[in-house]
Amino acid sequence: MTYFGELVINGISLGCIYTLIALGFVVIFKATEVVNFAQGSVLLLGAYFVARMHSDIGFVPAVLVGIAIAAVGAVVIERVLSRAKFADPIALSIITIGVDILLATELTRRIGQQVLSFDDPWGNRTVDLGPFTVPEARVAAMVVAAVLIAAFFVAFKYSTWGVATRATAEDFEAAELMGIRRGRVSLVAWLVAGALATVAGVFLGTSPSPGLNNTSNLTALNAFPAAVVGGLDSTGGAVAGGLLIGIVQSLTAGYNNHLSFLGSPLGDVSAYVVMLVVLLWRPSGLFGTREMARV
Repeated sequence: MTYFGELVINGISLGCIYTLIALGFVVIFKATEVVNFAQGSVLLLGAYFVARMHSDIGFVPAVLVGIAIAAVGAVVIERVLSRAKFADPIALSIITIGVDILLATELTRRIGQQVLSFDDPWGNRTVDLGPFTVPEARVAAMVVAAVLIAAFFVAFKYSTWGVATRATAEDFEAAELMGIRRGRVSLVAWLVAGALATVAGVFLGTSPSPGLNNTSNLTALNAFPAAVVGGLDSTGGAVAGGLLIGIVQSLTAGYNNHLSFLGSPLGDVSAYVVMLVVLLWRPSGLFGTREMARV
């Protein structure tokens, strides 16, 4: 039971990281109806600069600079997409795939075969939570993610941008008639998504992970099933989906030897298996809005 408990705690921590990324998917979708497949590359962009700069300016300043760079990068992508004014959301989503390939190719070329360390303050230390022993970095991830998620929901509910985003998601034509500028809502949504992705990227590269490598952006895309499972238009669903995917991945990876008859490594595909099962049962996701049509 101790091993099981440790896997669950690690899964919750991983789920918190996925939630930060999934919130980026959701907030962009609510603001623009675009699925941003470049989210993984934006994460890699911010985390890469943190890894490169931490030895010169320190860990925390490097994280802040990485957040700023990723946020600016996300805004640049948004500005590029905004030029295609008459393209539908599906076409714009496809464009983000191209942006992801270009950005990921350049970043993986720069990283090469290296494994970049963040020299984070937690290192490889562990902490005892009752009978369970977990890496300090995982505990820090849960705490930081909880603070950021809470701050996000407060801003999303009470700030002018949050109200404008929800109004745009409900009826963008009516929102524009009320004076809400969709372009500004979209810009802030991409900025927030880029910032949250960088924080998630840093924690994806801390213990027990060996560091940031040229496939970290692919790992980050496990958050996409989390967003879909919860419902692409539901911020609360992003939290539920992130935690569910994180726990399932941790358990399947931990008990992979007992599930070898299903294939190996099962943890790599478990997120997509969960997504498939949920979509077959509820196509809009667990908390997504069901489309109603009068016939």
